[in-house]
Amino acid sequence: MTGFSVELQCPQCGAPAELVETERLFDCPFCRVKSFLVGKSFFRYALPTRAPEDADLFWVPYWHFRGMAFSFINDDVQHRVADASIAAVTASGLPESLGLRSQALKLRFMTDKEPGRRIKPRLSLKNVTEIFEERQGASAARAAFTCHIGEQVSLIYAPFYIDDHLYDGVLNKYLPGDAGEIAELPEDAPAPAIRFVPTICPGCGWNLNGEPGTLALSCANCDSMWQAGGRELERLPAAHIPTEEEAVVYLPFWRIQADVSGVTLDSYADLVRVANLPRAPRPEWEDVPFHFWSPAFKSAPQSFLRLGRNLTLSQPRESLSRELPRGRTHPVTLPVAEAVESLKITLAAFIRPRKNLASRLPHIHIRPKRALLVHIPFREGPHELIHSEYKLTVNRNMLKMSSAI
Repeated sequence: MTGFSVELQCPQCGAPAELVETERLFDCPFCRVKSFLVGKSFFRYALPTRAPEDADLFWVPYWHFRGMAFSFINDDVQHRVADASIAAVTASGLPESLGLRSQALKLRFMTDKEPGRRIKPRLSLKNVTEIFEERQGASAARAAFTCHIGEQVSLIYAPFYIDDHLYDGVLNKYLPGDAGEIAELPEDAPAPAIRFVPTICPGCGWNLNGEPGTLALSCANCDSMWQAGGRELERLPAAHIPTEEEAVVYLPFWRIQADVSGVTLDSYADLVRVANLPRAPRPEWEDVPFHFWSPAFKSAPQSFLRLGRNLTLSQPRESLSRELPRGRTHPVTLPVAEAVESLKITLAAFIRPRKNLASRLPHIHIRPKRALLVHIPFREGPHELIHSEYKLTVNRNMLKMSSAI
């Protein structure tokens, strides 16, 4: 599950450069100017074309989803890695997917300067996830609930052209399709522009810091964090749990407060009852608010589910510091919107008893109210990062596969 390569030009000096799909922080190797990439909802890319210059070129959209899929089947949470591309339009002769092209070829950001017509997607991302589930066969049909936690969602445009017949614009290969049908597909509106925002703190003007793949930048001068918001940077509410230990790495987690219908889950006492924890609810626990917890970083599906479940059951209640942690931190690589998508599957992982849960899950609804990014200190071990109190371990190699610590 490695990201594909994207070619671009530095907005400051025009020098050619290259990014990995998951990278958002661009550091030009020539002029040394740092920029943060900001786009609307998802990024759009174009495959390279070798079509003749005078070709009647069409850019056909393909949804590309890469992440985790969770399902509740037979009273258990099942998970798998999802990595698929699916055509966002249907027409005779068009391939159903991109295959390995997005990994084998260098892409570039799609702009309105590309010659030819850009075809409008007919399938929404929701349609695509439904198609993906259909391809899983009978197991998906038995699922009481399914969610997709996308590490990366993008729209990739593949070139095709018409010269009496339909041709693949990457290989200049004849395709036995209906050229007239493709020519009649509606054209899309102008593509949203990618903005290269200077990595200057909007609060104090200091330089912002972050790893290449991070979704959140930090300012050490005014102890603030910033994320992409629309066309600019917006402040991200953040805190950390202080510690006296020195050899620690701070891992980011989303603490989410939500309204839950279909099951009573407003307080810590409610959690004790819903999860059937081996303790008697105390009266004072009725006033302790309940929070969902979710990793704010990429990990393998099994680890992601385990961390979210165990931390939610632990319900950390230490005093939080609103300053940035003074130590090594792992980058934020999973947005809060994706964490919200995982809340019901986290609930399914700890609710007890499981009897009749499959019929109850569709009627349970979770509406997030507020979220806070919390950095939690983990002690460094030879192979794992460890939090003894919460009984959490994170494999260091797994983290390095997603983003170096």
